[in-house]
Amino acid sequence: MSDDQQSPDQNTSKPTFFQTLASAIGAAIGVQRSDVRARDFQSDSPIPFIVAGLIVTLLFITTLLTVVFWVI
Repeated sequence: MSDDQQSPDQNTSKPTFFQTLASAIGAAIGVQRSDVRARDFQSDSPIPFIVAGLIVTLLFITTLLTVVFWVI
């Protein structure tokens, strides 16, 4: 294989913060494309996904509390 042609495994890069956050939101609602899921599972570290999951969870709880206090 020449240097110009890379296999798909070598052509993938780390997901950005916003891509990681979008993956966490997709996981929260249960919808995600297979190519995005494959990219996420090729990541070296689970830490960005854990942080994104915590952010999504905190936003969800904050939204619920805001709606409840707004209605009451």
